[in-house]
Amino acid sequence: MTDRTFHLETIGCQMNVLDSELLAEQLAAAGWRRVSDPASATLVALNTCSVRQHAEDKVWSRLGTLAAARRRAARPIVAVVGCMAEHESAALLDRGGVDILCGPNDLHQFAAMVEAFETEASPSIALSGAARDRSTVASVGDLEQLDAGRHGAVAADRRAYVRITRGCNKHCSFCVVPSVRGPERHRRPEAILDEVRRLADAGVVEVTLLGQTVNHYRGHDANGEVSFAQLLRQIHDEVPQIARLRFVTSYPRDFGDDILDAMADCPRICRYLHLPAQSGSNAVLARMNRGYTAERYLDLLDRARRRLPDVTIAGDMIVGFPGETYADHAASMALLWRARYKSCFIFRYSPRPGTVAARRFADDVLLDAKRRRHAEMLAEQHRLSLAANRCLIGRTVEILVEGPSKSQQKAAEVQKGLSTIDAEHPSGHDNTSDSAPYSTVQLTGRTRGDRIVVVDGPATLAGHLRHVRITDATSLTLHADLVAGST
Repeated sequence: MTDRTFHLETIGCQMNVLDSELLAEQLAAAGWRRVSDPASATLVALNTCSVRQHAEDKVWSRLGTLAAARRRAARPIVAVVGCMAEHESAALLDRGGVDILCGPNDLHQFAAMVEAFETEASPSIALSGAARDRSTVASVGDLEQLDAGRHGAVAADRRAYVRITRGCNKHCSFCVVPSVRGPERHRRPEAILDEVRRLADAGVVEVTLLGQTVNHYRGHDANGEVSFAQLLRQIHDEVPQIARLRFVTSYPRDFGDDILDAMADCPRICRYLHLPAQSGSNAVLARMNRGYTAERYLDLLDRARRRLPDVTIAGDMIVGFPGETYADHAASMALLWRARYKSCFIFRYSPRPGTVAARRFADDVLLDAKRRRHAEMLAEQHRLSLAANRCLIGRTVEILVEGPSKSQQKAAEVQKGLSTIDAEHPSGHDNTSDSAPYSTVQLTGRTRGDRIVVVDGPATLAGHLRHVRITDATSLTLHADLVAGST
């Protein structure tokens, strides 16, 4: 194949974002060039998610678009990787149009699979079978090839994800993760530290540690077991170049005070916790197999806020789980009010094939009821987020500038299009883009508490820590001015 170009689209969580970054590095090392337009790619890869039906529907839609394009133009190689490749492998193969299937436990093989397809032109499949036979799940050593091999250029915002665990042992009744990603496997502490050091040496200033249940980390070194709290302290103390250390996502049942102590003692660990509750009803939590009660969950939030008065907390909630009554929903609303999250991801329940909930419980909450409860919870969280953000008006906070805001990026794309038209049809006026490196543009950044901030400043601030003064707030965004001397 003379023109080896690839388009890689990511659907799903931060773990998928990291996997895509590492897959892109694999392909680049094998001589492939990344392109933003799938129509111009000779390989189109979709990195997929199966946690919610909506995520899978996106993939089926993309595959339909690709199938139509194949009938009109040159035929690209189509790859489906990640959770959906594992969860829906039979349907994907039956439907046709997919050349490569690679599950999340086999991503270290992806570049070799592409090469094999180029040579043999026959479907290339690597699935762990985690849902059927745990003995086939890739070992930590196999997967370490993927994480330890990263060497690419640092992103402009100088942030990076670092995986510390794969898989999950919790078996929440609604969740497919244990069946598609397999049981928990923990990376060695020295491998994690080495990766963080290499990222710091390359210029990364913020690292986010990733795991399905990140606080359940249990690694081993020459001295024995290393807990998550110990790992946090090691990274903080041994890699001081990292200005910000984050982690997601935490599981409430296993969150000990030792982690809160590490956060309190280590100033570069961000005071931010993502702690999904999923419901405020103990009956629903029991059916979800979450392993805690609403009272224990709220006690964790109280302990966190006593130990870390400036902590910011985000949550997840599911409405319409099987058997949820209006009283159960009212209990969730009460928890939402008590929790006072910075933000909360709120989802309508949808049955996931192969899960305990799909097998044992009828999806008996009417769609209209799910929609009403979803809207009610969203509206309450909107009020809570707005009130919390307005309290910050007038304060000076530190942000890590990520780069141009979405609206700025769209404006730049429009300007680029106009410049192309003007180049073809000159009119004599100046078409200099407002997003030139040293001009003032609208930028976005994040506080240590993960609040999104919009501020005007030079594009060259991307990847830098700056202080800003909050001037206005919405439920989702803080607006700010740069503090004098921060440019």
